[in-house]
Amino acid sequence: MPAFTRHLLSTMRPNHPIYLDYHATTPPDPRVLAAMRPWWEENFANPHSAEHAQGRAAEAAVEEARLHIATLIGADPREIILTSGATEANNIAIKGVARFANGGMFSGSAVAGPRRVITLATEHKCVLESVRDLAAEGFEPVILPVGPDGMLDLETLAHALRTPTLLVSVMAVNNEIGVIQDLAAIGAMTKAAGAAFHTDAAQAAGRIALDVNAIQADLVSLTAHKLYGPKGVGALYVRRRPRMRLAPLFSGGGQERGLRSGTLAPPLVVGFGEAARIAAAEMVLDQGRIAGQRQRFLDALGIPGIIVNGHAERRVAGNLNISFPGDVDAQALMAAAPNLCVSTGSACSSAAIEPSYVLRALGITDARARATLRLGFGRFTSPAEADQAAAWLSAAWHQVLAHPRAANKD
Repeated sequence: MPAFTRHLLSTMRPNHPIYLDYHATTPPDPRVLAAMRPWWEENFANPHSAEHAQGRAAEAAVEEARLHIATLIGADPREIILTSGATEANNIAIKGVARFANGGMFSGSAVAGPRRVITLATEHKCVLESVRDLAAEGFEPVILPVGPDGMLDLETLAHALRTPTLLVSVMAVNNEIGVIQDLAAIGAMTKAAGAAFHTDAAQAAGRIALDVNAIQADLVSLTAHKLYGPKGVGALYVRRRPRMRLAPLFSGGGQERGLRSGTLAPPLVVGFGEAARIAAAEMVLDQGRIAGQRQRFLDALGIPGIIVNGHAERRVAGNLNISFPGDVDAQALMAAAPNLCVSTGSACSSAAIEPSYVLRALGITDARARATLRLGFGRFTSPAEADQAAAWLSAAWHQVLAHPRAANKD
């Protein structure tokens, strides 16, 4: 058992909050924090200041971190472009491909070539909005449906690819329902059709094995805070051979191969690299332990009629997206279990009143969607926390079921 987990167990109080929202963000691993600290305090130099020793040391630390990030996904370090997170990486990938195809122009369709950009209805908002934004620049956004299990039907993709296509963007692991798309098959079909292939792997990196060559990806988006690293740093993998060409989103000093200008933050980058290094070494152990805590929780919950949304087998170890039986509301359930940190959907849209668009895309009714919670188990979830969380949530369900009006009066 990791030392941090033992510490949690030793300090747990009966009403101590239990964090089960690992898909929104993960707690930074103590080893990550330790690796970052010297770059805040001992050497705060700009990594682009190569004229002096401290600047060169900061640059070397950044490049070592870049190597660890690349290794996690089977890439060359020169193919890793550091960003502020996956949202920026997704925007650079999708808009960068399209605008390069447009001759580097931000509007118009004077340049001949494929105009179709394909994605899924269950993608992260930043992907969906990036694809839709391209309609104003002369491109054809195509949003494909998914099945009731959240998986893309490959025949549906094949039909869409019969029209010449510029780019296909499919998320590796869904941030709400945790399903793992068949990236190898999708990548092979996309490349056979002559299109570029991008995947948002923010929820996948560190949770499942990824190899950019095996899935034939041209572009892969990553973020540190989903794999026990710091917030505020991410990366975009950009294939070198054959070279993937992108137009940058903004101008500056030409850092990161001219694709993402701006001064890098060594503490964040070092933290990202350390998180990637740990993930590569411990991923298999993490998967087994996390899957065990998820199943322990589900077995202890003891609520008949619970529905787990998404494909039963093709899902990451820590995800549970569950719909509760009876006339209950997920917000009321969370209010009745105030020390349980869970969510009703993705962190970018969980404040919205309307039901999750991801669940709607699966054909789930609004009433069932409103009775659905997303739980994320992770590296530091203990058996005691799984048991306690199940007890709290079971009690909350019985309370809301017995007194629905009282639970919803606020």
